[in-house]
Amino acid sequence: MIDPEDWQRVTEVLEEARVKGFLGPGPVAPHLEHALGFVECVPVDAGVVVDLGSGGGLPGLVLAVARPLVEVRFVDAGRRRCEHLESALVSLGLEGRCTVHWGRAETLARDPELREGAQAVAARSFGSPAVTAECAVGFLQAGGALVVSEPPAPGGPPDAGLRWPAEGLAGLGFGAPTFVASHGAAFVVIPTLSATEDRWPRRDGMPTKRPLWS
Repeated sequence: MIDPEDWQRVTEVLEEARVKGFLGPGPVAPHLEHALGFVECVPVDAGVVVDLGSGGGLPGLVLAVARPLVEVRFVDAGRRRCEHLESALVSLGLEGRCTVHWGRAETLARDPELREGAQAVAARSFGSPAVTAECAVGFLQAGGALVVSEPPAPGGPPDAGLRWPAEGLAGLGFGAPTFVASHGAAFVVIPTLSATEDRWPRRDGMPTKRPLWS
């Protein structure tokens, strides 16, 4: 459970992010509810979580508040978004436990301080499955997990073989995906089975220009 006062403070910070254009359209409340799905899906033993493409701070800020022992590393390529996140951490009293990293994920995933340093990566709306998986894998330890929110799918969860093909995932060191419904949204949880090969991720822009699958 999140303390009501903490919940209000997070809401205020995210409202500021919405005004600045760092959060999607509409009221903040549905975005917060969606983030609670990540809180449920990120493994309970994950001590370090990378929020990939943090934007206005979701789901990372909610994860950090809901799990007082978790260190969240916010990764975003936008300088203004990162400046907002740094201010948000101070406002929420999280600056001693969480950090903001400005830069492209492909580059930061090769930073010795970040590479293979997380037990989980959370991605809310970072990119296509192939791009998200390739950019995330460099941050993950063997035995970790990638948690991604899925787009709404009429009639139930999407076909794992279409969006998250076994061959493509295996080439990056991932195992089979599991689909989870939580807080009115769909999520995919994908385990890492081995250490990341040196070739992943490829240089800046390549995952998007030449995705490993489509």
